[in-house]
Amino acid sequence: MALKGNLRDFNLTQLFNLIHLARKNGVLHLENTSNKVWLGFRDGKLAYGGIDQEDNSLVAILYRARKINANQYRTIKERASGMSDKELGLLLINAGYLTQQEIIQSIQTYLIQIVQRLFLWTEGTFLFENEAALPSDKILLRINLDNLIMEGSRQLQEYDQLKDEIPSLDIALKFCERPGANVRNLRLSPEEWKVVSYINPKNSLKKIAEAAKLNDLEIRRIAFGLLQAGVVELVKADGFSPKRTINPGIPHTSPGEQVSLIKRIIQRIRSL
Repeated sequence: MALKGNLRDFNLTQLFNLIHLARKNGVLHLENTSNKVWLGFRDGKLAYGGIDQEDNSLVAILYRARKINANQYRTIKERASGMSDKELGLLLINAGYLTQQEIIQSIQTYLIQIVQRLFLWTEGTFLFENEAALPSDKILLRINLDNLIMEGSRQLQEYDQLKDEIPSLDIALKFCERPGANVRNLRLSPEEWKVVSYINPKNSLKKIAEAAKLNDLEIRRIAFGLLQAGVVELVKADGFSPKRTINPGIPHTSPGEQVSLIKRIIQRIRSL
């Protein structure tokens, strides 16, 4: 009998707990307004999965994991088009291109990344098909759910805390006139620098997240970090419209407010 419902009532961490404790076999289908995802399980362990809009073939997974380059990806894609993932994996191992461990690790990383993206789904539906068959052409793994459940619980707790601080992504960020932090001493990741480049009262956090390809947790985490550092403040998005394209960050129309900060950011970028 299939188990189905809404993620508002039964989140992914709870679903994983059920599958893990009951040692379920089958396929879990999840869908929201923009994505369809499936995850396969054997004896309560994650075996495989994929996103409908993505290529989940072995050659694509190896390319995303940087185990093969673009030329190798195109060549293998063309010459091994009729091969299953199992056949291709065995060929690559026997030819000495990759080890079995490298292939398994790449698939495992891909599956864990899918799950981590799913933990923040607050809307959507799920359907678990008990004893549904898994793809016979895929390299199936046995990933224990314990660590994934713990990580999902941690992410949900952090997300709830950040929602209290930043309740809506329809608001914007503005540079403080007199930042309370020495910007040159900030250690920002590439994702954080990307967010900084889009900071503009005309850009809502939602639009910045879309432009920087960040999920709700990631954009809230970065915005909160900048707020805590005294670099930015929250403001109402100026003329925000969901259909509007992203505006260039750090507008030149208010130099009196931002000139000192811009100079420091430029100095910091040049010193990288």
